[in-house]
Amino acid sequence: MAGLTNIFKTPWGWMGIAASERGIQSIVLPKSSRRAVQQQFANGPHQNVHGDEAANAKLLQAAQTQLLEFLAHRRRDLDFPIDMSHGTSFQRQVWRAILRIPYGRVRSYRWVADRVGGPEYARAVGYALGANPVPIIVPCHRVVTSDGSLGGFTGGLSIKRRLLHLEGTLAQLRSAT
Repeated sequence: MAGLTNIFKTPWGWMGIAASERGIQSIVLPKSSRRAVQQQFANGPHQNVHGDEAANAKLLQAAQTQLLEFLAHRRRDLDFPIDMSHGTSFQRQVWRAILRIPYGRVRSYRWVADRVGGPEYARAVGYALGANPVPIIVPCHRVVTSDGSLGGFTGGLSIKRRLLHLEGTLAQLRSAT
């Protein structure tokens, strides 16, 4: 397992976060076991951490605290640095667009596509969201289809539903009925 990681228990299951010298570089969404999180880290593109390991450990602790507060509905904004260096230029452009979706709101794949080049990019936006290394921070769960159905989610639709329910938007979507 390269990089500095932290695996922790949440009310939603086991999660993990990894940091580089640039910021949080990946989040493993809730899994049923610590081992499942470890396996995802072992298979992921995490880089070796250079620089101030104590500062990186402090960042991991702050990120863990904020994520736990978010999942407990005691925090809406996450404010720590993100390392998106593993993405392509297009993926980073999509992820930056997603960062503009406010808590408690959803946007369509087309809305995102319109901001990164035009409606013909909607499918490419879906692929970029699937490659998002820091879900929740880059809130790809807030992207749904134009007809209001959930679309996809790398962490699984049950986690997407829980996140949208937490933010109060699930009931507004067509698929929630």
